[in-house]
Amino acid sequence: MSFFSRADRADARLARIRAGVAGKVVAITGGARGIGFEIATELLDAGARVAIGDIDASAVAKAAADLGIEGLELDVTSSKSFEEFFDEVSELVGPVDVLINNAGIMPVGPFLDYQESLIRSTLEIDLLGVILGSRTAASHMVARGHGQIINIASVAGRLPTPGLTVYNAAKAGVIEFSEALDAELSAQGVRVSSILPTFTNTGLIEGLTTNSMVTVVETQVVAQQVLASVAKVRVRVAAPRSMGWVNVYPILPQALKRSITNKSGAIFLNPDPDTRSAYSNRIGQSVGRSRYARPRGD
Repeated sequence: MSFFSRADRADARLARIRAGVAGKVVAITGGARGIGFEIATELLDAGARVAIGDIDASAVAKAAADLGIEGLELDVTSSKSFEEFFDEVSELVGPVDVLINNAGIMPVGPFLDYQESLIRSTLEIDLLGVILGSRTAASHMVARGHGQIINIASVAGRLPTPGLTVYNAAKAGVIEFSEALDAELSAQGVRVSSILPTFTNTGLIEGLTTNSMVTVVETQVVAQQVLASVAKVRVRVAAPRSMGWVNVYPILPQALKRSITNKSGAIFLNPDPDTRSAYSNRIGQSVGRSRYARPRGD
């Protein structure tokens, strides 16, 4: 029987996490808004030294000013840009202990409506950007004999869903890449983790009508799992932890998997184009009625 209340245990856990984070230099990609901005906020509050990067120069400058940290322009699809970002953070803040590859986009809608340019940009930002960032960070960290890379994946990397095909592919790649790289680098003092958020209340889900099949959380829930993983390395963790069941999804019977995807697919196949227009324009996607949709009544 425990003599400590649940609140006492929660406070003790939070204290351990803060102690494991304090003083570390953390660089975050896609840090100008959404999950990246929240992670930066939580890390700062826990005593980390933080810098953020983002392709949107004005947005990252404003976010950095709001937080009182360094904010740098970063194109995650460019090795040269990543090297410059890493070098600048090291010079301005200190040698990077943790890189958080967070930058990403989430196009939705019927696969046959996707332009090739959107397919390429999704894979380049969501998957290639993680790989290039990890390579840049690992080259510095292995030389120092320690470091950590945390890649923001998604439960979508485990739950293939109509309307999310290319995003599913990219995030599945992030999950398996992260685990393979951790196995390769851990003996050299560098650990690699992936965080699998459920759908999070950011621009990514604008215009989507969710149902009971899709859990939506606030950015703080994801940030808390990131901080816990900085404090104590975990190779793969869902955010929230209750979504951890997605890791067994691949071994479920096919009929059950199809039932799950059929119930959730309508969410992503038919977004509200007006509500989603700002986000769609930002990622280069035109969202409207599918050219391939069957008319009502067919």
